[in-house]
Amino acid sequence: MEELRGEPGFEEEGLFKNGLREGKWRKYSLMGDLLSVENYRWNNKDGLQQYYYQNDLEHEESWRAVDPFKKYDTLDVPDLDNPNKTHQVILKVEAYSQKHGVWKYYRPGSMSLVSTQTYLFDSLYKPVPNIDKGIAATSPAKDTANQKSAVAKPKAVEDFEKKNAKKKSIKVIDGSTHN
Repeated sequence: MEELRGEPGFEEEGLFKNGLREGKWRKYSLMGDLLSVENYRWNNKDGLQQYYYQNDLEHEESWRAVDPFKKYDTLDVPDLDNPNKTHQVILKVEAYSQKHGVWKYYRPGSMSLVSTQTYLFDSLYKPVPNIDKGIAATSPAKDTANQKSAVAKPKAVEDFEKKNAKKKSIKVIDGSTHN
């Protein structure tokens, strides 16, 4: 591809299968510098994609290709309460390539990791923190009942419970005819 409307030109190499991009594709600048290594399935991005700036890895993306000939797809979705469990969900296919997995951004020239983002079926995934210990909900829960009881109560609640522990429960008259 030659330069067009201010966009730099590039060259690509890869294989076609049934007229669709398939497998590993490499993109080079017109000067021969590697710009990207992308993986395709059914002409859609699938798996790890790597992008380079001046021959240094700039960032990595993770994509999931969906068969374009299917109207619906069955997915295994992780359980939010127990990451070791999954359940199947049937979804209508709207996009044929979804952001799915960890995206990593590097400082050019040093390969030091600047940031990461995790996507789950085209949505940015943010783990919910576990309130009692500040641990992300993605860590395996051993006994959720014991963890909930281990939550520290505020001092005002403890004082109220201590003060009213010996009092009898109050019967409320609400106007109903039932006893």
